Amino acid sequence: MFFKSSILIFAASQLASLVFGSPIDSSPVEDSSTLQARAPSSFNHPGVVFDKEQLDFVKSKVNAREQPWTDAYNNMLSSNYASTTRIPKPRATVECGPSSTPDFGCRDEREDAIAAYTLSLAWYITGTAKYAQKAIDIMNAWAGTIKAHTNKNAPLQTGWAGSSWAKAAEIIRYSNAGWSQSDITKFETMLRNVYLPELIVGSSVNGNWELVMLEAAIGAAVFLNDGSSYDKAVSKFMTRVPGYIYLLSDGPYPKAAPGSGSSESSIKSYWHQQSYQDNGIAQETCRDFVHTGYGLSSISHVLETLRIQGNDLYGSDLGTRLRYGLGFHSKYQLGAAKPDWLCPGKNLQLGLGPITETGYNALTFRLPNVMTNTGILTNNQRPAGTNNLFVAWETLTNAENPK
Repeated sequence: MFFKSSILIFAASQLASLVFGSPIDSSPVEDSSTLQARAPSSFNHPGVVFDKEQLDFVKSKVNAREQPWTDAYNNMLSSNYASTTRIPKPRATVECGPSSTPDFGCRDEREDAIAAYTLSLAWYITGTAKYAQKAIDIMNAWAGTIKAHTNKNAPLQTGWAGSSWAKAAEIIRYSNAGWSQSDITKFETMLRNVYLPELIVGSSVNGNWELVMLEAAIGAAVFLNDGSSYDKAVSKFMTRVPGYIYLLSDGPYPKAAPGSGSSESSIKSYWHQQSYQDNGIAQETCRDFVHTGYGLSSISHVLETLRIQGNDLYGSDLGTRLRYGLGFHSKYQLGAAKPDWLCPGKNLQLGLGPITETGYNALTFRLPNVMTNTGILTNNQRPAGTNNLFVAWETLTNAENPK
């Protein structure tokens, strides 16, 4: 009886996919639980979320004044994050409580990290030294000051800021920007002593926490050429994603996220009392789409970094989960009616954010998938800006990027 019901649910979901334009792919998919992703013998640099070929592609498009890259670049350059007069605000101890209460340096750190990343992109695209110098100034200021993150949101804060630091540092270090070796060493020490110990242990709080922590840990490991930390973080990531995005093939319940409890009641509580009748439902769907978007974004960022480092997992169930996760949430973000089984007794809390560009490009522009709803939402949101936490300028860096 259960088998027959499962077949009926699966068939209904496929019909819904045809109607709403969710991704369908009958090709065989590798189970990530059977795979091993290991650090390369030599890391590729720059190699956090994008590599030199991707950056050169962006540079060529902006310099040729092509769209959507030119509008995206101008949008970035007009933000306060691109200011070359920015004064960084480092602290020895950044204290971040629940819901940023208290906020002693939390917003300052996140926004300085995004600014360093923004300025590094401006430098790479234009070759204008003032952008590189300001990015270096910001990174040096924090590397010479910060010693710890404290209070309840310390792990999340470390992930948010750490993910931006790694992207900025990779670009500046490997683009002849004039960052001295002594300053690079200080920045490495900061990542190794202040960030990695917090990030690498992971978290059993809502999944977007651990996913961005792993994103930052993998980025830091690449910058540090630290194969051991890379392997540990990637191993956690490969078990974490199946516990965040559900596929009907998982069975009647999602896979248990490590540390969250494996009983039926524990899973149902962790998934906000969700029911499971379609591919792509996420652990935080019934919480809100904002936090779900954070998780989807980190998954896309990590898959890009792993691909660059020789561990392409888009063909595994991790890529399939991302594809369905983006398609499912894009459909409802665009206004599809909520079925009764989805988040029973609740209204959907929308607000997916500027998080679709990276995954959409990888899954439809480089790979032969159709993601109608995600494509519509992605185009509607262009040029994608920043969520002021860790996601920034992804139309510029990832739109139609074939590299």
